[in-house]
This record gives sequence, structure tokens and C-alpha cells, in this order.
Amino acid sequence: MIIDLEKFVSAERPHWDELERLLNRLENEPDFVPDLAGLRRLHYLYERASSDLARIATFSAEPEVRRYLENLVARAYGEIHETRKKAHRLRPLEWLLVTFPRTFRRRARAFWLATSLMLAGTVVGAAALLFEPDAKAMLMPRMFANHLGDPAKRVAEEEKGGRSDQLSGRKTTFSAQLMRNNIQVSINALALGLTCGVGTIIVLFYNGIILGLVGADYVQAGFGRFLAAWLLPHGSIEIPAILIASQAGLVLAAALIGRGSRESLRERLRAAAPDLATLIGGVAVMLVWAGFIEAFLSQYHEPVLPYEVKIAFGLVELGALVAFLSRAGLKPTKEERAQLGTFPTADAAASPTLSRARS
Repeated sequence: MIIDLEKFVSAERPHWDELERLLNRLENEPDFVPDLAGLRRLHYLYERASSDLARIATFSAEPEVRRYLENLVARAYGEIHETRKKAHRLRPLEWLLVTFPRTFRRRARAFWLATSLMLAGTVVGAAALLFEPDAKAMLMPRMFANHLGDPAKRVAEEEKGGRSDQLSGRKTTFSAQLMRNNIQVSINALALGLTCGVGTIIVLFYNGIILGLVGADYVQAGFGRFLAAWLLPHGSIEIPAILIASQAGLVLAAALIGRGSRESLRERLRAAAPDLATLIGGVAVMLVWAGFIEAFLSQYHEPVLPYEVKIAFGLVELGALVAFLSRAGLKPTKEERAQLGTFPTADAAASPTLSRARS
């Protein structure tokens, strides 16, 4: 029983105001997650306001205060016992630097399978040329035959500046065409996962054959240095991007097959969808970079640009990519650090809102 209602309201009002400010921030700032002390304070203020409401409920002379407390307690209850996931703001930089490499590592087995398939094709392509020189005419696509058919002729043409002269004034357009083509190939590699991975495997193996065929042809003709300088600047990003797209295709295939899983097909696809979107989105970013490099750097050869410079640039790119995919996102983000912690009290452990600091 409250003897002096006015004194009671005056004493409790600062706690109500503090709870209201905290609730306003939780409701208006989706990215805000209180630390452990803040979560405990929220729980304490909620319990205190609930107790105050119970004590003041018998006073019909104060309906406005009662309604205010009812609203405040209801809002606090909703925040503490909320079970739905809150919407997060789109943060492109965090997605690229944290979510993408984490997703890549989580699905790394599919990537190494894709890499093995392409390497197997590369070995087959190189062996086919070495043991059967006519294999080049049979296996080389017509669109590549004119450009890659005669290594000596191609090197002579490139070193005279033929290709870079042809692209003079339209490198931006050429770059956009390369990006569009490579992104389309990547999307196809993903989409072919719908064939339970058969189409993705064929794409990987066949592209490996072409890569091995071309590589063996130039190396056998004595132009390995030219080939490395030509392909490394953009290929060190473009080829891994194709592999990651194929990785996504194999993840899709695994979700369709569902071997060893008791989940329904819909559940498996729903679980895989965010990773597929993240992987193909990262591939698109990589291919945009590769397109710029291919148009503005790869087409320049000696004597304009020393081969050693181009090779070193490609190796640095490859090293940076390996470091990024293997190390980026290992540390928790600011929001995740705020959510980490343990709650020794029974009240904290029983509260879903307090528990979201651990989820």
C-alpha cells in the first residue's frame, strides 16, 4: 500500500524516464545492442516498473499514471521477450569484408572440390596437347582459335601493340563487355547446380581443359613468360572468381541432393540461399575488378610494360586474395563484441532479450 502517492511517483519517475529513453533507443536504432551492463539495467528497470504498476493499480485517482506505466511495461516486456529477428540495415562494406570471406570459408569444401575438378581438366588439356598435337584443333573453341592458335604470331602481334592500339579510346566499353561476359559465365556455373552439380562439373572440367591446352601450347613454344604476364594480372582474380561461382553451384547441388539430411528440400534450399547470394555477389565484385585490370593493364606488353612488372602485380593480387579469403572476418565485429558475454543470474539466463547477447 502506498501512503504518499505524490512522493512515490516523484521518487520513481527518474527510473521510468530512464527506461523510456532506453526503449526509445532500442526501437529507433536497429543497430543498437546494449552491452552486458546495459541489458542488466534494462531488466532491472523493467522489473521495477512492473512492481510500481502493481502498487499503483489500486489507485483509481491516477488513471493517467497507470496508463503510462502499463504502456511502458508492455513495451519493455516486448523488447525483453522478443523472439523475432530484427531487421538489419544494409552494410555493404561489412558484407564484403566480413560476411563474404566467412561464407567462403564455411563452404570451403565445395571450393576445393571445384578447384580439384578444374585442375584435373587442366592436366588433361596439357597432356592432350603434349601427346597429340592435333588435339588443339579439335578441342580449342572457334572463338579462341583465331586469337590463340599460333603462339608466335600472337606474341609478335601483341608486342607490336596491335591489341592495345585496337582498344584505344574504347577500353571502358571493352572492360564492361568483359565484366558482363565473366559474370554471365559465373551465374551459369551457379545455375547449373540445379542439374545436381553435373552441369557445374562439366563447366569446370572443360574450362580446365582449355586452360591446360593454352598453357601447354605457349610453354611448349617458349612463350611461358609472355603467357604468365598476359594472364596473371586479371587471371589471378578472374579464375578464383569462376571457382567461387562453381563453389556456389556445388553448394546448390548439395542442397538439392540432401544426402544425410532429414530436412525437407524447401528447408535445405532456404538454408543455402543466403550463402549462394553472398558467394555470387562476391564473385561479381571480383569480376568487376578483373575486367578493369584486363582492359587497362593486361593488354599492354613489352616494350611498353615489362613482363616482370605484370607478373609481380598478378602475384601480389593473388597473395592479397588468399590472405583476404583466409583471414578477413576472423575477428568479431563491433556489434558481435557487444553481444558476447555470459549471464550468471537466473533472471538474465531466462530472458530472450538478454540471451540475444550470446546468439
